[in-house]
Amino acid sequence: MNVYIVILLQTILGGATHIVAKSVTSDIDAVTLTFLRSVVSNIGLAFVFWIRRAKIKVLHEDRKRMILLGLLGTGNQLLYMYGIHFTTAANGALLYGTTPVIVLVFSRVLLGERMTPKKSAGILIAFIGVSIVIFERGISLSSDHTYGNLVVLAAVIAWGLFTILGKSMVIKYGALQSTSIAAFLGGVMLLPFGAFSATEFDFGLLNSADWLGILYLGIGTSVVSYLLWYYALRRIEASKLAVFSNGQPIVAALLSVIFLHYTFTTAFLLGGTITVGGVILTQRG
Repeated sequence: MNVYIVILLQTILGGATHIVAKSVTSDIDAVTLTFLRSVVSNIGLAFVFWIRRAKIKVLHEDRKRMILLGLLGTGNQLLYMYGIHFTTAANGALLYGTTPVIVLVFSRVLLGERMTPKKSAGILIAFIGVSIVIFERGISLSSDHTYGNLVVLAAVIAWGLFTILGKSMVIKYGALQSTSIAAFLGGVMLLPFGAFSATEFDFGLLNSADWLGILYLGIGTSVVSYLLWYYALRRIEASKLAVFSNGQPIVAALLSVIFLHYTFTTAFLLGGTITVGGVILTQRG
């Protein structure tokens, strides 16, 4: 399959994830939701392995890296599910649109990639744009909206690290094995907290739309979208792949208007434009 078709599909799935997550988190807490998402995704991945009669084998020297990927992947999901409850789906998508900048920063720090003046300027501009969106309701850390934005930004940082550190594992083990191992290990680490949270939660509060949303997050995002992301990551550079995250805010914003009756604020439009401009400049640098 053409890698750019894969990226397009992943972008659409990723953009829709913000809408689904915003809707579901209004009825269920982040820990329980992430736990259920992990259970569903691991069942889905186990089914794929069973169909393909595939086996998982990780070399001893890669085990620590895989554990770290599991922690980052699950941490990304947990932080995002928690943060999106306090902010808008469009804001969450825009913050994920900064993935290319995050990846480039970590590429410089962890991989020694050269940072050109254009890249540096782009990172600064993108940071200004994101700051406008994060603090669109005033510079107050006590604001739920601001708090949610900052938590989602932490999730994006975890996703950036997941992308950078997962590159070598994807090349070595393939997209399916890398995704499955990370998902399983992340689920194991979340199990004690997630199981306890789930036993305390009243599942009678959930409606059919919530259950469909959980299935989408578990299969559509954590299995299909993650596999597509790692499939593409194996074929193109991490920084080049990350730039396609810019499409998620567009998809999410359009879906927010249609399904969540979202109205664009001046701060969102201004900050979003500046952020995208900074990301583009970074990529061209």
